[in-house]
Amino acid sequence: MITLYGSAISNYYNKVKLALLEKDVEFREERTIPSQDAAVLAKSPLGKIPFIATGHGCLSESQAILEYLEDAYPERPLYPADPYARAKCRELIQHLELNVELIARRLYLEAFFGGKVSEETKAEVRPKIEAGLKGVMRLARFNPYVCSENFGAADCAAWPHLTLIGLATSRVYGEDLVSAQIPALAEYLAAMTARPAAQKVAADRAQALEAFFGNRKP
Repeated sequence: MITLYGSAISNYYNKVKLALLEKDVEFREERTIPSQDAAVLAKSPLGKIPFIATGHGCLSESQAILEYLEDAYPERPLYPADPYARAKCRELIQHLELNVELIARRLYLEAFFGGKVSEETKAEVRPKIEAGLKGVMRLARFNPYVCSENFGAADCAAWPHLTLIGLATSRVYGEDLVSAQIPALAEYLAAMTARPAAQKVAADRAQALEAFFGNRKP
């Protein structure tokens, strides 16, 4: 059985968890925080989460885990069969994570953890997020899912990332930059939250946020 290590407050953890649930892969969860402890570094080379333990060993980095799950458990595929369509799905995930989420996380200190982000950083980050989201719109279909009419791997990434980025930008800028750039966002989120696996991930995330943040939860 696979063991998924990490925390349900992490959007990357929830990306992997959603894939496991949608593929109906048996797994257990073990709450783990990022750490430089030797026991964690033996499983995740930089001590980051999420990572998984398999019968063959451990694997870190959410996208590598997603690819492994697709290869190891092909019965319920999350990628299209056509090579070009599969590549476009991977392109969208990489663009979203490198050109939007990685930039938006510079706001998370203020949005979620009670810290402060400088006005200079806010001014620098906003146009980059907006440009990245415009790129998402050039790649995505939202028909109703992000790549096609079928749920897939890109949704495992897009749903937790876009939700978190929208919340962060609302808190920092007073405007949800995701909904401003993605007109179909409300319909997409409705399609996603209708899925039992997404409902499970959302409920567990809410419980984890309550435990972690208490009255300060995002």
